[in-house]
Amino acid sequence: MHIDTMKFNVRSSVWMFGLLFFLTAHVTAQNYISVSPTATDAELLKIANTVRPTERQMNWQEMEFYGFIHFGINTFADLEWSDGTIPASKFYPTQLNADQWVSTFKKAGLKGLILTAKHHDGFCLWPTKTTDYSVVNSPWKNGKGDVVREVSDACRRQGLKMGIYLSPWDRNHPSYGNSEVYNQVFREQLTELLSNYGNMFTVWFDGANGEGPNGKIQEYDFESYYALIRKLQPEAVISIMGPDVRWVGNEAGKGRDPEWSVLPLNAASRKAIAANSQQQVTDNMFVPKDATASDLGSRELLKGTTALIWYPSEADTSIRPGWFYHKNQDSRVKSLKTLEDIYYSSVGMNSTLLLNIPPDSRGLIHKNDSLRLMEFNKLIEKTFEKNLLVGSRIKAKSAGKRYRVINIADKNKLTCWKAKSNIIEPVIEIDFKNKQQFDRLLIQENIRNGQRVEKFALEILVGKNWMKVAEAKTIGYKRILRFPKVEAKKVRIRFVEFRACPEITEVGFYLKTYPDFAHKE
Repeated sequence: MHIDTMKFNVRSSVWMFGLLFFLTAHVTAQNYISVSPTATDAELLKIANTVRPTERQMNWQEMEFYGFIHFGINTFADLEWSDGTIPASKFYPTQLNADQWVSTFKKAGLKGLILTAKHHDGFCLWPTKTTDYSVVNSPWKNGKGDVVREVSDACRRQGLKMGIYLSPWDRNHPSYGNSEVYNQVFREQLTELLSNYGNMFTVWFDGANGEGPNGKIQEYDFESYYALIRKLQPEAVISIMGPDVRWVGNEAGKGRDPEWSVLPLNAASRKAIAANSQQQVTDNMFVPKDATASDLGSRELLKGTTALIWYPSEADTSIRPGWFYHKNQDSRVKSLKTLEDIYYSSVGMNSTLLLNIPPDSRGLIHKNDSLRLMEFNKLIEKTFEKNLLVGSRIKAKSAGKRYRVINIADKNKLTCWKAKSNIIEPVIEIDFKNKQQFDRLLIQENIRNGQRVEKFALEILVGKNWMKVAEAKTIGYKRILRFPKVEAKKVRIRFVEFRACPEITEVGFYLKTYPDFAHKE
């Protein structure tokens, strides 16, 4: 898909200095805090508990699930990556319908759409002034078309958020590799996209950096890109080669436990992001792999850092083996079971899910992709339709009236239960009044006040004894535990390890519910 490492030339030390400067200069102190080299373990934890998301990060996190549109010259060349030499005349969608893309996303429950305005080949989907390699020189609409305009208008009409992917690597532009000149070209492209198409919820960069047509490799001026984005689209998060959102570490939509949003500064290494991504374009590129460390933010890893940052995770994958459409993959759309597993290991593990759905050469989302998306949405909707917690008796020792435990069932993201500070192991006890069957636990922390829980467990009362059903490490914005179906009248959630008094906004107990079309496993 995106991040090629064969010729990546950004040094980690340069990146770390640049990010440090950018965060210090441009981001409010709540999501970046300096750490003294002599800080004790207790002081480190206290600082970690004060690192919070910015409002733009919070708005992004609450979207949970949104989609990628990979569409461009590669769609018509039947390639994943092309080298910038395919004629612009090859781009010719005969039925392009951006409203179909957006309505498909909306019906499938996605909250946003990110469009590949320019991939590594350099072909631009809008009539840019920076290059002739664009829709202007294609036969589509006699060179008068603008894909970015059509998508942004469709998103606005249907109430879907829009984001932009713009590849820094450009295998066509003659100035690529002449670093100062090309950086200005790239800033001009950003300016066009971020000034003329309405609000963007994200600007999405990857780490690909190879030779241009002149055989040279570019030195990206990411800090100037960031500053421009903040000026033109201050509400947009910068992902995943940026200060707001990080890559989960693989292209399989696979998360980790623990998944920390509070990280030491060195976990934001741009070089590490690139070095751990795909090495080449292959059919098995989405096989889960240990692409980054299994733990990025535990207590031990905080030691010795110079700063702590709020740097949450995005998990990306494609509904097909490739990122661009290929007719020979029409029968290889991911199964409902696979998409379900991806959902629980991304949205259900303190990440967001970015799912790619590539339009075909007509300019339409293929029916196989669309049907699978609708099935997936119906399965998730049905499963989480009825919260068994509603109407039950809930008991816990709270930090005060403002933090009463009934807040976990009020569907208000701005209220929470906070554990009483002198309790060694806080517990939420629930009496369903009648026996209930369930196989899902959904739990959310009040991340507006930081990420705190390090380990928790779910138990049910069997006779006079409590039996453990499931346990996990971090919670964060949202955690969903799956386990074999159990039946119980009384349950409890024990908070075993935490950095400060747990603050929980929502809890839900659910039973997987199969839509009419789905076959039971």
